[in-house]
Amino acid sequence: MTTTERPAALAAPPHERGSPGYRRLGAALWLSGMATFVLVYSVQGLLPALSAEFGVSSSRASLVLSATTGALALAVLPLSAVTEAWGRARVMTWALAVSAVLALLAPLAPTFETLVAVRALQGVALAALPALSMAHLTHEVSGRHLGGAVGLLIAGNTLGGLSGRLVAAWVAEFGGWRAGLAAVGALSVLATVAFRLLLPPATAPTPSRTRLRDLGGPLRRHLTDPGLLCLFGMAFLLMGAFVTVYNYLGFRLLAAPFSLPGTLVGLVFLGYLAGSWASTRAGRLGDRFGRRPVLWSATLLALAGVWVTVPDVLGSVLAGLVMITVGFFGAHSVASSWVGRRSRLLPGAVPAQASSLYLVGYYAGSSVGGAAGGIAFDHGGWSALAGYVSVLLLAALALALVLRRVGAPAGQG
Repeated sequence: MTTTERPAALAAPPHERGSPGYRRLGAALWLSGMATFVLVYSVQGLLPALSAEFGVSSSRASLVLSATTGALALAVLPLSAVTEAWGRARVMTWALAVSAVLALLAPLAPTFETLVAVRALQGVALAALPALSMAHLTHEVSGRHLGGAVGLLIAGNTLGGLSGRLVAAWVAEFGGWRAGLAAVGALSVLATVAFRLLLPPATAPTPSRTRLRDLGGPLRRHLTDPGLLCLFGMAFLLMGAFVTVYNYLGFRLLAAPFSLPGTLVGLVFLGYLAGSWASTRAGRLGDRFGRRPVLWSATLLALAGVWVTVPDVLGSVLAGLVMITVGFFGAHSVASSWVGRRSRLLPGAVPAQASSLYLVGYYAGSSVGGAAGGIAFDHGGWSALAGYVSVLLLAALALALVLRRVGAPAGQG
């Protein structure tokens, strides 16, 4: 047992907002979210360079990202369920460490196919981390502060997504894509060390060991709850829409009529700063005013932002991108914390498994939705991509409205 794990007999009260344990936990899991998004999404800003280097289309180049998110989506449920009994702190640390090592190996890939394979292995290595992070918060933080804590975790995601893309794009502009990926590997090593040093001792007991064959009952319970199904579906649709925009915007801005240099194109990822603010703010607004209105408003904001990006006016494109980013991270923050709350109230449910299923939808949306968006972009340009993304967001909005009619477990929602 590590110093951050606690047996059942020594279980302590969960952390309250403002306490030293809450601050350390928030900082550590903020770093884990940052490292995850650094590792997964840093290649997004390199897709045009990879397309040119290996002579592949924009949609094929996106496989470097889709391989990671697809492998993560496939592995997240079994790995997070089986490894939780090994100790959440231990598993999260190892997931970050192995992924960081693979990140240092990725720049050495001699072919496009090898790079895709290494990136897929990263997805497997990271698979347990996001679900265990959410489950750890669910067990370690007082329920009345959970929305804000999850928002902080997702704020780390947004900064990781921003810093990974910026570091990779800027370094690649001067040293090539291999140097860009090497810089990301070094950044992820630093985040791993800081995470391990900051993570406080657990207040909740380490769960008992789970066998794969024991997952069937809780899995059926989660997949037959209409509220959770809506939230899982929203994760797929929202992430598919969001990743599609960021995957292919660089291709658009590098081409006429914008013809921007690569260093300036990399700056569009500064829009993630708005997402960092939105995730924390939306979580707290959901705690205060109710999750439904915040979820609807955020999804509508993202939908409006898509069409603001359509005119070939740089200011309009950037304004729309900020709207999409704020809307996506606001909706994602509310939906992911809602999964944790609902699963804790659902008889026979397992919060870690519910979080894993949400992330299956989330990363499957990134993989499948993002790749399909590339087909739309290759064949119809940005207008076709905007139409495709709008369909995804309208479907997500429909699921958000269905939640209004879904009864809550144990009389809560």
